[in-house]
This record gives sequence, C-alpha cells and structure tokens, in this order.
Amino acid sequence: MSNTNRSGRGKNRRNSAASQGQGNASASRQPSKSSRPSTRQQGKEVRPQGASLSAVRPKGRERESAPIEGLPVSKNEETVIDIIGMNHDGEGVGRANGYTLFVQGALPGETVRVRVMKTKKQYGYAKLLEIVKASPDRVSAPCPIYDQCGGCQIQHMSYAGQLAWKRQLVVDNLQRIGKLNVLVEDAEGAEQQGIRVLPTMGMDEPWRYRNKAQVPIGAAEGGLVGGFYAKGSHRIIDMDTCLIQHEHNDEVVAKVKELGSHLGISAYNEETGRGLLRHVVVKKAFRTGEMMLVLVTNGRDIPHKDAWIGSIREAIPHVASICQNVNKKQTNVIFGDETRVLWGRDVIYDYIGDVQFAISARSFYQVNPVQTEVLYGKTVEYAGLSGKETVIDAYCGIGTISLFLAQHADQVYGVEIVPEAIEDARSNAMLNEMKNVKFEVGASEDVIPRWKEQGIEADVIVVDPPRKGCDPRLLDTILEMKPERVVYVSCNPSTLARDLRVLEDGGYRTVEVTPVDMFPHTVHVESVAMLVRS
Repeated sequence: MSNTNRSGRGKNRRNSAASQGQGNASASRQPSKSSRPSTRQQGKEVRPQGASLSAVRPKGRERESAPIEGLPVSKNEETVIDIIGMNHDGEGVGRANGYTLFVQGALPGETVRVRVMKTKKQYGYAKLLEIVKASPDRVSAPCPIYDQCGGCQIQHMSYAGQLAWKRQLVVDNLQRIGKLNVLVEDAEGAEQQGIRVLPTMGMDEPWRYRNKAQVPIGAAEGGLVGGFYAKGSHRIIDMDTCLIQHEHNDEVVAKVKELGSHLGISAYNEETGRGLLRHVVVKKAFRTGEMMLVLVTNGRDIPHKDAWIGSIREAIPHVASICQNVNKKQTNVIFGDETRVLWGRDVIYDYIGDVQFAISARSFYQVNPVQTEVLYGKTVEYAGLSGKETVIDAYCGIGTISLFLAQHADQVYGVEIVPEAIEDARSNAMLNEMKNVKFEVGASEDVIPRWKEQGIEADVIVVDPPRKGCDPRLLDTILEMKPERVVYVSCNPSTLARDLRVLEDGGYRTVEVTPVDMFPHTVHVESVAMLVRS
C-alpha cells in the first residue's frame, strides 16, 4: 500500500498510504445476497471542490481492446466458480475451466456467482454477484462506509481468518519467491528441516488501534468535509468515525471541521491551487494521553486564527500542541517544509515499553503502539542479546528499534539516510539518557563498511527496510561483515523472501519467522525473521 517517503523508520517512509487508514486499496463490494446488510447508510462521497472529472475517470471514451480468442470465459459472461485462495490485495482467486479470475470481496472456500469484467491472456477480473456458499470466515463488516472507503480491505473476514491468511501469505512468499523450505504444520513421520513460521501475533482488541489520522479536507454545501479517498481517485468519503482510529482522533477531526465551517475557513482546491485548509493531522500518545493537532494549510495566514485555536482548546482540553504546516505546492504530498507552533509545545511525548519518545509534527512514529511493542519485543528476542554484544541497526529511522536494543546490548550503532530522522534519534537517546548508542547519517551500505574499517565488528545486524527491501549492496555488506545473527524486520513478504534467499545463499540459515499484525482489517502484514550463520 505504498509510496516511499524517507522521513522516518524503514517501511514507514510513506506519505499517504498510512494516512488513508493504512492502504488505499479498494474496500470490497459485497453482493446483494451476502451476509452483510446492503441497506446501511453510507458516507457522503465528495470530490474535492473544483477538481476535474479527470481525477475520477479517464478523459474521453477508452478504446476497448479486441476480445482475446480461445479463453474459456468472455467479458460480461456470468459463471459460478469456487474461490481457492486470496491474493496480496485481498481479492479472492478462483478458476473457470482453469482460467484464473480475481474477485473483489470473495473469500477462500466460497462458491460464488460472478460476472467477468476484464480478461487478459493468463487471468481476468470478475465482479461478485452472489455468494452461493459462504465461507465460515465471512462476517458482516461493522464499518458503515466499508464499501466506499479504501482504508480497510478485509473487514468482511473474521479476525481469526485474517491472522491465518496473513501467516499463509508469508509462507507462500517464502516458498514461491525465496524458494525456501518451510516446516509443514502437524507433519508426521521423518524429521523436517526448514523455516518455522509461527502463527501471526494479533491483537486482543483489533479496533481503534491507530494513533495518527491524516485527513484530506474538501468543501461541500454546509462547509468543510473530510475523511478518506475512495480507491484510485480523489473523491473524498466524508466521515465522522473510523473504527481503526483512536476515538479522540475522530473527535478532534470532527471538531476542527465544525469550527472551521462556522468560521468560514475555505478548503484547498487542488485544481486551482486556491483555498486554505488541505489536511488535518492528529497524533495521539496512547500512554500519556497527549494529543497534537497539525493544520496543513495553503499559506501562512489563517483567518480568525485566535478564535479557532481558542475554540479547539476549549472543546478538546487534552490537545497539548497545535501546529501549522505550510504547503503551497501543487502536489499530493501532505506536508510542506515549514512547520510552526500556534499554541503549546512543539512535541508530545509517548512511550513504547520503557523507552520515551518525543513526537513532533513531521517525525515518524509507529501508528499502532500496542503492536509496535510486540514487534520490537520479538526483534529483541531474535537478537539473542546477553548485554555484551555490539549491534548495528540499519535503516534506524528515529531510533525506535535502536533504543529498544540498547537496553540489552553493550553498544548499538544506528544508520539512516535521512538527516532529520537522525536528529530525532539522537534527541530520543538523550531523552532516555542512553549513552551506549551512536547514530550516523548515510546509506547503510556506505556507513557500515566504514565502521568496519574503524574496527567496529557487529555481533548482530538488524535491518528494517522500506517495502522495496534491502539495497543489494547492504546485503553484500552483511555477508562481508559476517555477524553471528541477522534480524530482518519486514513490511513486505515478497521482498523479505527475496532477501532471505540472498542471505541463505551467502551462508546464513533462516531459523524462524513471526508475522505480526500491525494493521488489522487491512492486507498488510509485518514479519520478523531470525537468521544465524550456518
């Protein structure tokens, strides 16, 4: 689900994917005979004021390609198929006379009636018309605008089913892309050799887990609207409640829209470049309860600024910081270069485990703090630290994993290519009075060999790359440095599998992989892998 924006840690260097509910893939459209009611009230769909229809659909009439001869199905044909799996986008996978069809909203184990919408030589896409036989994992999605919003993709699947599917997604990638041997569950007979993939570590309460909301703002009759973008468009789905956001984030966004509408604040028009309010960004510190509000505006001047700030403070007393970020560029990037404090502090504080972090308007911080502690705890476990080791944290971001590791290691070195992230990492180390951690700006594949020349030998190397995986030169560097252990934290099973294959070919053995569900009800899955030198 993602654009890379290297302003934070590893995979989370992404600008808008997480901001739209972690993943702007389409929500599944349920058929009339599904187990979910079709009469629920839906959210209002709003195109940004003045935006051309070209942002929503192609200009003119697309020329249809000629039908492909010899396929077992044709466009607009209706057929009944069995769903045998689900792809990484959350689409059901079925076959019609051996021809693969992807069906949005269908679940593995279901028999469905579909209409073929698009055909290619090897596969096609079909629309779900009727569920003939439902999966036991099918549930009624509780979100009233799930069919419209692109934030979640698999709310219609039971949470237990989601966790099982995410584990299988990791297994499939390890086997198919990495050509790696995975231990089979409940295997009988001879001893097995291979990677142990543990069950996905899920949440006790997989709702209201996000600590950050980034909401695009538009205009409609009656004032400001804001919510999420529908799939593949800039149509704003206006909403007041998101079931994966913390309740206080919803309250702040709703109050900002209400007060802004009352004061006549204009919404940014992305076609003309006029209008003021572009985005509302809210950050919630789960442990301390502090909140930060960031108003992203198309210019520095805010009409009725004092009245707006005063009303926000009165209505939402737990807001500790109100900032303004100025972005006058005609771009879909949320933040501009200038940020200033309108009221309160420039940071809020929160904890992951025993480590305290200062969170500024633009600094990265994991959006699911509950599962972040689970993820980092597994990382420390796989590092196998006794307190005597030297650890290198590649892609260290603002030092979140580095500071976790520093509690258990003799010395930790963190490297990150983004200077602002390293500044935050150093500040967080000072905040926690940790003197056994050092941070340096640069590409890991350049800095780590330089450290080696200085006599720094790593017992453990931890990598937490963006979705594209590790730079090939970094993998070469790891193989040259020969640490006893490598811990790979991944947000993309396919690049994880690819990189594990390289490390295995270079003399390492993948012992265990643990999937961690950082983003329930979406198709995304994190994983932590432990490798040891053969």
